[in-house]
Amino acid sequence: MWSAAILAGGRARRLGGQDKSALIVDGVRLLDRQLAALHSLTDTILLVGYPGPAPASCVVVPDHRPGTGPLGAIASALSVATTERVLIVAVDLPFLTTAFLDFLARADEDADAVVPVSGGRWQPLCAMYRRRAAPVLDAAIDRGELAVHTAVARLNPTLISGDSLVPFDPEHRLFANINTPDDLGRWGVDGGRNRTAAPETSQTTSR
Repeated sequence: MWSAAILAGGRARRLGGQDKSALIVDGVRLLDRQLAALHSLTDTILLVGYPGPAPASCVVVPDHRPGTGPLGAIASALSVATTERVLIVAVDLPFLTTAFLDFLARADEDADAVVPVSGGRWQPLCAMYRRRAAPVLDAAIDRGELAVHTAVARLNPTLISGDSLVPFDPEHRLFANINTPDDLGRWGVDGGRNRTAAPETSQTTSR
């Protein structure tokens, strides 16, 4: 059994402070895209740092380590998790799929972290963590080491790369994220003024 945590906070300085969760791709808010991808896999979804009211079946979790970036958000999710494993997903990864997240959740269930590697780059903001990893991440934050890659490397993660990812990424955009104004145009994002929510799905039993 595992739960999921969507990292939905952050200051988005390079996007002028926009709420990333409200940005729209293909007519659907980024937050609703992530919820749609996750709802058939787990019935426990946390929203870390989300600035609005929680959608149905989700729980908003404050960022317990404000000012420490995504590493603090991951640590916050693990600190309140009620399951031994937590799938961390950044809200600004619009092209994640249910099939890939299911595959990731099934990979090396004993590892402290399972991290995809795409184009030679670790993807720790779309990764599975064990709750017991929280003290390691908190210790890194206490030392002022806020680089997610560096902290996660201390967990000796299982890395998923190469041929394992090919079936899930035929268009080479699985880990595309929205960070800059150029990204908005590249991935067809609008500013979320006309929000179209994905339909809520009923809760299902976690795998």
